[in-house]
Amino acid sequence: MNDHRDPVAHVVLVLGAILFVAPLWLVFVGSTQDSAAIARGDLSVLPGNEGFGVYAGVLAGPVPRMLLISLGMALAIAIGKIVISILSAFAVVFFRFPGRHVAFWLIFITLMLPVEVRIIPTYSVMSDLGLINTFTGLWLPLIASATATLLFRQIFVAIPDELVEAARMDGAGPLRFLWDIVIPVSGANIAALFVILFIYGWNQYLWPLLVATNPNLDTIVIGIVKMIAVETQTDWSAVMATAMLALLPPVVVVVVMQRWFVSGLTEGEK
Repeated sequence: MNDHRDPVAHVVLVLGAILFVAPLWLVFVGSTQDSAAIARGDLSVLPGNEGFGVYAGVLAGPVPRMLLISLGMALAIAIGKIVISILSAFAVVFFRFPGRHVAFWLIFITLMLPVEVRIIPTYSVMSDLGLINTFTGLWLPLIASATATLLFRQIFVAIPDELVEAARMDGAGPLRFLWDIVIPVSGANIAALFVILFIYGWNQYLWPLLVATNPNLDTIVIGIVKMIAVETQTDWSAVMATAMLALLPPVVVVVVMQRWFVSGLTEGEK
């Protein structure tokens, strides 16, 4: 039975890989071809004669700065979400205080509110704090995550009560218990969540577009959109080269943390 299924599974996997890789290949070969030919629709499936010279021109412009801004924003969002979610889930699970379940459900309810509903009051708060057109304003409102809090809560409730009692008998305080036991036990899940949140932060478009009108604070996603001119001819080879460069940091993060990412998604209760 399995022998008959394996060829079908391989064919499906190959077709899926082609569907994912084909657009990336077209973007890559487009970055090595003449922009006028691309605008005419004469995009070849093989690298063009322009070579990699366009990458040098792109890297000589504002693209490196935009990559650094996106990298800093993605790291701040991922780390901030993880830290806040761990602390909030830790408090809800291991501390007994009035209204802790109400606090958790209030956090959970925010999952039902899309970003578009919250974006105007969030902008108002950032304006009152003087964080419009600042790097802090790019990431600070995005570091709270109800989803991550819920995931960490499910991980923490699986920690045996015996382990909690043993730590208490050894004189471990809450912070030591969190650092020495809870975080190591959740290491694979933290790594998996970091990859997801990093990509989430890297792909942000609506909030940076709204909160940062200063061109010096453009993220790489905003920069690519601005490069696609409306009234003038678009330099499509530069756009595609920038898009290829924008893919590198998320790909590096996924490749480096692949083992922990898969482990965090597949491991069961500890």
